[in-house]
Amino acid sequence: MSTDAAAAHHAIDAWVDAHFDEEVRFLQELVRVPTDTPPGDNARHAERTAELLRGFGFAPELHRVAEDEVRAQGMRSITNVIVRRRHGPGPTVALNAHGDVVPPGEGWTHDPYGAEITDGKLYGRAAAVSKSDFATYTFALRALESLATKVAGTVELHFTYDEEFGGELGPGWLLKHALTRPDYVIAAGFSHEVVTAHNGCLQLEVAVHGKAAHAAIPHTGVDALQGAVAILERLYALNRGYRAVRSQVAGITHPYLNVGRIEGGSNTNVVPGEVVLKLDRRMIPEEDPAAVEAEVRTAIDDAARSVDGIRVDVRRLLLATSWRPSAANAPLVAALQRNAEGVFGEPVATTGTPLYTDVRLYAAAGAAAAIYGAGPRTVLESNAKRADEHLVLDDLRGATKVVARTLFDLLR
Repeated sequence: MSTDAAAAHHAIDAWVDAHFDEEVRFLQELVRVPTDTPPGDNARHAERTAELLRGFGFAPELHRVAEDEVRAQGMRSITNVIVRRRHGPGPTVALNAHGDVVPPGEGWTHDPYGAEITDGKLYGRAAAVSKSDFATYTFALRALESLATKVAGTVELHFTYDEEFGGELGPGWLLKHALTRPDYVIAAGFSHEVVTAHNGCLQLEVAVHGKAAHAAIPHTGVDALQGAVAILERLYALNRGYRAVRSQVAGITHPYLNVGRIEGGSNTNVVPGEVVLKLDRRMIPEEDPAAVEAEVRTAIDDAARSVDGIRVDVRRLLLATSWRPSAANAPLVAALQRNAEGVFGEPVATTGTPLYTDVRLYAAAGAAAAIYGAGPRTVLESNAKRADEHLVLDDLRGATKVVARTLFDLLR
């Protein structure tokens, strides 16, 4: 590393340390505005984010997605936020984090919207995933701009609100409407690893139709639940077989299938006339999404035909493609690894993740990408999407330094 780069990194670290209390307060304000999805009424959070960004001298753009598009996706409001900071000719680096998050659920010992700090940890829904990276990326950009050394290129903050439902109305919408075309993307992740691949996800809704009848004369009806049971048995047989299909990507094991929701029937004394299943099929990077969907649909149809009188309607809810390791990402990944080791004092590995993320949409548009941000060594460690989700504040401090250093290295 050159003397100039080392001096810039030192100045970045000092600025982050000096402004860290302000960064924590910024994150607390974001956690205190709920963004439960469903119902997905997230415009208010975008407006609050924009208000706070204006306080830093930024000029955020608010891009409201049309109500009919949002309602069709099962949400109520989406307003995506972009901040553009141009520093002359050069590459564009986008920093993307999502504000939408699953509802808090039961079992909390801290207020899920209180943003309480206890023993160096900030508690709250989305504190770790991924409102934390609203703070990481905002303050990394501010740290970069505090330098006397000039950089060349553009940094964009992308704060979006459709990750839980697939990202098509978040980053996908920004890309579709030509509102951005970044060369590099750093997307919200975890502060102790650089993620370079992720699973894909197929979600289907299966409506099993029979014929309702009084339970006293069940022979006059067709039991949709019996049809659903046959379908479930076939799906779980598929799932057992997936364990033998192994991915070659570190951090990813094998495909798997989960039935996450079942609804049906009208009363205990009525033969159920309809049962609806919703399933989630995770796809490893080596799999072909079209072949996966065809296999699952065939299994459902075959099982339904095994029960007389049963009819099924299958509707795709989501098809999120996997994201594969790519040599095109190497310069960005190397910069993040180098700076993470410099900040945290230990080697930082690359890995894949069994999650699916919005980064796939940027990669499909041609951007070099990596997942990196504030957070735990594992999703489980932070209680993300569970009770008492939290962020270790030292991780936020370190990740902010890493991202700011990396921005400097890419744009100097």
